[in-house]
Amino acid sequence: MNVDLARIQFAFTSINHFFFVPVTIGLAFLTALLQTAWHRSKRDEYLRLTRFFGTLLVINVAIGVVTGIVQEFEFGMNWGAYSRLVGNIFGAPLAMEGLAAFFLESTFLGLWLFGWDKLPRLVHLLTIWAVSLGSALSAAFILAANSWMQHPVGYIMVKGKPQLNDIWAVFTNPVFVWGYAKVLVVALVTGAVVMLAVSAWQLRHGGDRPVFTRSARMALIVLVPAILFTLLVGDELGVVEGRYQPMKIAAAEAQWTTCQPCSFSLFQIGGGNNDHTPTQIIEIPHLLSLLATNHWNGKVVGLNPLQSQYSKQFGPGYYVPNVFIQYWGMRVMAYLGVVVLLISLWGLWAIWRKTLAISRVFLWVATWVAVLPFLMNTAGWFLTESGRQPWIVQGIMLTKNGISPTVSTAWLWISLIAFILLYGTLGTVDLILMLRYSREQLPPPREQADAGTPMPAVQY
Repeated sequence: MNVDLARIQFAFTSINHFFFVPVTIGLAFLTALLQTAWHRSKRDEYLRLTRFFGTLLVINVAIGVVTGIVQEFEFGMNWGAYSRLVGNIFGAPLAMEGLAAFFLESTFLGLWLFGWDKLPRLVHLLTIWAVSLGSALSAAFILAANSWMQHPVGYIMVKGKPQLNDIWAVFTNPVFVWGYAKVLVVALVTGAVVMLAVSAWQLRHGGDRPVFTRSARMALIVLVPAILFTLLVGDELGVVEGRYQPMKIAAAEAQWTTCQPCSFSLFQIGGGNNDHTPTQIIEIPHLLSLLATNHWNGKVVGLNPLQSQYSKQFGPGYYVPNVFIQYWGMRVMAYLGVVVLLISLWGLWAIWRKTLAISRVFLWVATWVAVLPFLMNTAGWFLTESGRQPWIVQGIMLTKNGISPTVSTAWLWISLIAFILLYGTLGTVDLILMLRYSREQLPPPREQADAGTPMPAVQY
């Protein structure tokens, strides 16, 4: 009972925090691009867009930081046994994130906010690029720690406890390299979709057409290669995970028996943990072999043989993750990615035909497409984290053994309810603020502003 409650609590806080992370990384990069365009061209519309989308970035950072703090306490309070066993390894990247990346991001965000018309233009431009770099570095350190849990490397066992002896191995972990690449391109997709959706709403509701056409065009130019690379990097990440976490890949296809070559089903009925004979609908021959091994006739070991292998290697137990979550998490992520790609290509077609700002149907679709990256990201999170179960650290520690021995069921219930209320409130506030400021008019052109009044970095 305690293990399930602790898992639900950590999953809830992590998913809520990850709503903000890709928006921060993506919008920071796009805001830096807008300010760079203004610095190079001196065109006032880029300055106005920088201030406009900079406001959304600041709102997201302010609330997103709060949602991430809780997880640090959960490791010590709910997962004390886990922290005692691997804290000396897991804590190193987390400390680097706090001491280096977070301070870099927060310090330069402050300089960017309050340095407008006080710092030289080039220096001020470099501050927003430092914010973008800091947000990306934060994700790197966090993901390095998470990737070590997926595929432990760079350690030796000392008196039954893993001890880090090669920090470089942690940052060259194949799971980290490809996982981090995917996080970055997913963040660009999320930020670009948010920018596109806001621009589309403004164009539909009488916003400054020449200016928001530029932001919509920039969003689409970033979005198309970003979503293509997301699909390609995700495919290579699947191959890496198939090598180090074969259970995860087999569960993503509900493949209970070993196959060679292996087909990929677009849809199936059954196939869960209590049903080993699913009915597969519309199978694509060889596709699973390609996704899992990069080979046309690649072999994928089934869940049943892996269960027998793990039982002999690690002792009696059930080592199969939740197959339903794995199967549908994979498909929700992949199918929605294809939908985003098709919509972005539609947008490029509208740019080519010079109808981007007047195509009412496209603008309506582009406004609502903002929901899709968050569904994709959440499905990907479920696929990654649920697929590791029942391990909290693959091959080293089971999740059931990582719980704090003194944590009570009552405390877990109370804290879970408190976090639901807290995160629900924060999420509502963030949504209201983001919607409110995304529907505001652009700040006035610089020549219309009082020459004696400093221009703020964000609009008020």
